[in-house]
Amino acid sequence: MGAGFGHRPGGQGRISQWLRARRPKDTGDDARREALLLAVASEGLPLAPAAYPSGYGCSCDRIGCPTPARHPVSFAWQTQSTTDRAQIERWARHQPQANFITATGMVHDVLDVPREAGLEALERLLADGIDVGPVAESGGDRVLFFTATRGTPEDEDEWWPCELDCHPETMDEHPGLRWHCRGSYVLVPPAQLPGGASVTWLRGPELALPDPLTLLETLTDACARYAGQEPDHLTAWPLRG
Repeated sequence: MGAGFGHRPGGQGRISQWLRARRPKDTGDDARREALLLAVASEGLPLAPAAYPSGYGCSCDRIGCPTPARHPVSFAWQTQSTTDRAQIERWARHQPQANFITATGMVHDVLDVPREAGLEALERLLADGIDVGPVAESGGDRVLFFTATRGTPEDEDEWWPCELDCHPETMDEHPGLRWHCRGSYVLVPPAQLPGGASVTWLRGPELALPDPLTLLETLTDACARYAGQEPDHLTAWPLRG
């Protein structure tokens, strides 16, 4: 992979330093988790508590949970999501096993692609000198590209929904590229999933959020190659005037 993962020009990113930090396991894991979550919130990405793995299932009481350890705890997650440091510290300390989601479409969107396509696209984008923001690997099968949002135009009449808009309940319908914007969310690192999978940063949240359109063509091409087909549409994106 490119040498730029987790770095920014001129020095180490804060996330990279924390990832390299060595602390005693009994207290250090919690401190590291809290520091990572606060770093995300400090960059303006709103957070809310999410479920966590329980055995091979989910901590929620839903029988046959379709998204174990990947969904918010509260149905009010959109209004609950916050960047308030004190609130996030309380959640992290009172719910030490909880994962956290970030609500998209307010400050940021997320372009979510299959892992193979995402890693290929990331190498290509970095090699081409394109500014790439935070990137996370999720569950060993997806890569998440964090971008500035295009989901809150000043004039709501200028919002054009598209077939790539992804909501949590429709993710299985989007095996290729998923665009998480208004009304959606993704897990943020550090997060644990059933079976020992996890969500981790490849490039930390301290990096500036790019315009999604600067990444979209490369991601679409990589997803098409991953699926073994040529891209046949590049026009139906969420837009604002």
